[in-house]
Amino acid sequence: MINEIKKELRASMNGILSARMREAGMPFHLIFGTELPRLRSIADEFPRDADLARQLWQQSIRETRLLAIMLMPAEDFSVETANRWAETLKTAEEAQVMAMMLLPETSDAKTLSLSWLAQEKPLPATCACLCLRHLLLRGAELTAEEEKDVAECLTKMQPSANLHLRKAILALKDALNRK
Repeated sequence: MINEIKKELRASMNGILSARMREAGMPFHLIFGTELPRLRSIADEFPRDADLARQLWQQSIRETRLLAIMLMPAEDFSVETANRWAETLKTAEEAQVMAMMLLPETSDAKTLSLSWLAQEKPLPATCACLCLRHLLLRGAELTAEEEKDVAECLTKMQPSANLHLRKAILALKDALNRK
């Protein structure tokens, strides 16, 4: 099935975007330059399957890793797998897609997000902030203690945060203030 996916990616390759991503220093062995909307339609052509998603995640290809996030069934995204993937996030794009498409659908989303925030690692923290924002906007609630811990983490991380994490922090603060 991976070969079929790679054929789809080759057919949808955007050479100009691929070259720009490589020039920008994207940390992948191969970049097809396929845009997210096209990746979503490719994902729709394949079954949501945990084994396939794990195999795709292991590739050093931008698009297969993003497809892994899209194809991983939320019920199979265990705490162990989530933590492993969080530790191996390569780009803010992966963190954002995971926060948007997979993590909020899992039963452990809030717990994982709070844990990743406490670790203060930029990419997992970016994912955590965006996921918590998403959950809060959906009506999830934080306890007073959780809210205090989140506020402390955000305050501590913000001064040294990179652009993507800083934007995620601001988005989460905005969601917290809307309550």
